[in-house]
Parts: sequence; C-alpha cells; structure tokens
Amino acid sequence: MEEIKTDLIIVGAGPAGLGAAIYSVRAAIDFRIYERVMAGGQITTTESIENYPGFKPDISGYDLIQNIIEHCAKFNIKPCEYNQVDSLKLTGRTGPEEYQFKCQGENFKVKSKAVIIATGARPERLFVEGESEYIGKGVSFCATCDGALYYDKEVIVAGGGDSAIQEALFLTKFAKKVYIVHRRNELRAVKMLQTRAFENKKIEFIWDTVIEKFSGGDRLEEVSLKNVKSGKKKCMKIDGVFEYIGIKANSQLVEGIARLDDYGFIITDSTMATTQHGLFAAGDVRDTKLRQVITAVADGAIAATYADKYLNGL
Repeated sequence: MEEIKTDLIIVGAGPAGLGAAIYSVRAAIDFRIYERVMAGGQITTTESIENYPGFKPDISGYDLIQNIIEHCAKFNIKPCEYNQVDSLKLTGRTGPEEYQFKCQGENFKVKSKAVIIATGARPERLFVEGESEYIGKGVSFCATCDGALYYDKEVIVAGGGDSAIQEALFLTKFAKKVYIVHRRNELRAVKMLQTRAFENKKIEFIWDTVIEKFSGGDRLEEVSLKNVKSGKKKCMKIDGVFEYIGIKANSQLVEGIARLDDYGFIITDSTMATTQHGLFAAGDVRDTKLRQVITAVADGAIAATYADKYLNGL
C-alpha cells in the first residue's frame, strides 16, 4: 500500500476548508485537501447570498464558491481526491501526534502531523415529495441567508424548537406573513421566544400539522399539509419554506479522538484547536454560534494560522 506523508491534511473543501487552504499556502505549509463529492458544500444550494462582503447586490451560492475556487486555483489549490475519507487514526502518542487517513476504496494511506476538520454540518430534512427539487428554489434551511429574498411575501417555518422560532421572528423583518407549521400542539422553544412569537402579529401557527408535499413550477408555489390528529389534508399557496427540524454535524471522523458537545459538534477554543493536540476544526462542524459563509472562511483562516504555529512548535 502506498503511503503519502504531509504536514497538514484539510478534510472538506467548503468555504472553511478552502479558506484554510489559502492560508496554508501563504504559510508555506506542505498540505493536502480532501473532499468527498465536490467543492462548495451546502453553499452551492443557496439561491442568493447578500451578506458576504464584496458582492452587490447579491450572488448565488454556486457563483460565490466558483469565485473562491478560482481564487484558490491561482495558488494551485485543488482537492487532491474527490473521495470519502473513511477513517482517521491517531498514532505516535508517545511523541508528536501523527494522524493516519484511509480513503474509501483507495489503496493508499495518508499520514500527517496536523489536521483541520472542515466537514460542515447538514440540516435535518423532511424527506417528502418535491423537497429535493425545490431546495434553493423556495425551500431553504437558513433565514439569515435567504430571508431578505422574501420581502412582502408569505413563508412557512417548519419546526417548533428554539431555532425555528428565532428564525421565524427574524423572517418577520421581511415577510408579510410567517406561518409556523408544527407537528405538535405546543412549542419546544424556550418560553421567552414563545412569548415573542405569540405576540407577533405577522406570525400564525398551524398546529398538529406536517408538510407532505412541495409543488410548483420553476419555483415552489404550494405545499400539501396534513393534520396528524384529524387526518385532514389541504393545499396552501406559499412563496417559501424554511425547515428547522434539526442540524447534524459531520463529525464522525473524530468521534473518540476529540471532544464533541451534546449535539455532536466539535468543541474548539478560539484558535480552532480541539481537545486533541494537532487537531483543529473550522466552520459548521464546530460548536460555533453562527453558521455562515463569512464565519466559516474566517474559521479556516484561523485554523490554518494556528496549525502552522503548532507545526513549528510555537
């Protein structure tokens, strides 16, 4: 089996991973970057981004990541392998840490002295008819990203937890009406958020109800709803749906190696260092307070900067 050695491995080529790669080049670190499918991550499904500086009035997620990829190309940065990294093993515990990777179906292993995990997170989905077709075309998982696109329109927020209610309140800044569709007859959100939502005249609750189907033309136009108690179904015209039924970190690689929080996100300090020496995390996979493109790129820059310090014993 072929063995490849390098100083740093970056796992994930989304905004965090590519940001880390740019700063790794600038620090003259010998590194490799691996990505499972394609560069970009979740951002590629975002219809419009209005809160990333330097572009106006807005830019699609796909176009933004293409610009970042072109920027990386000037430094000769591109993912080494479009392949799933199957396992990460920590060796050399008696001296400097060393990490060993195995890629799915590949007859080689990679060893490195430091690692940046930038594998992101994925929203929980409803997995109902039409959902996949309208992601980025009316179905969204980020009110901060897409809320302004729905000025004076009507939207649904699916969910009843803290995130769902926080984002519904945020959406009232733009939408003329926000419907909260929840499968139960009471919210799981903290009381303070519940009070704010109940008092907001733009918010209307649809209790004991689930979304069964998304439909429309080029964009989402309608959802099919079902009351879980009565079984009654109805169709509802709508401009957009924001799903907030949960989010999962893609942190499987470091389970048992680094400390995770109760939700599976990687715990880091302000330098993006995890609880394991030489292992850093950046972007949505870590326990961050804000999951946005701008913070992911910044995380990557910080992680690479401090990975360089680690590699040089600083």
